[in-house]
Amino acid sequence: MSKAEQKQRFLDRLEEPAKNWKFGTADVDERQQFDQYMKCYEEMVRATATVQAPWYVVPADNKWFTRLVVADAIEQALTGLRLKFPEVGEAQRAVLAQAKARLLAEKG
Repeated sequence: MSKAEQKQRFLDRLEEPAKNWKFGTADVDERQQFDQYMKCYEEMVRATATVQAPWYVVPADNKWFTRLVVADAIEQALTGLRLKFPEVGEAQRAVLAQAKARLLAEKG
């Protein structure tokens, strides 16, 4: 999120009583370190991202777009796993048939 968007969200939280709980007075003090925080985040991402465990840096000024980007990243990651239901072999089908017969034979 940009520094300007963070400022606007803080002001919104202060102006809207229903959002007051989201604001802490330390937020104003910590905001003075915004540029340093961004530099640290960038260094951390570069130092820890791998092909097997990537970081996804998404724009956050527009919540709807942020959510769209995150949903797309999740969808791509899940698709890349090529998940499928386990196959049931003949031996397992026989076990399932026995279980079904037992359930149907029960009273109640």
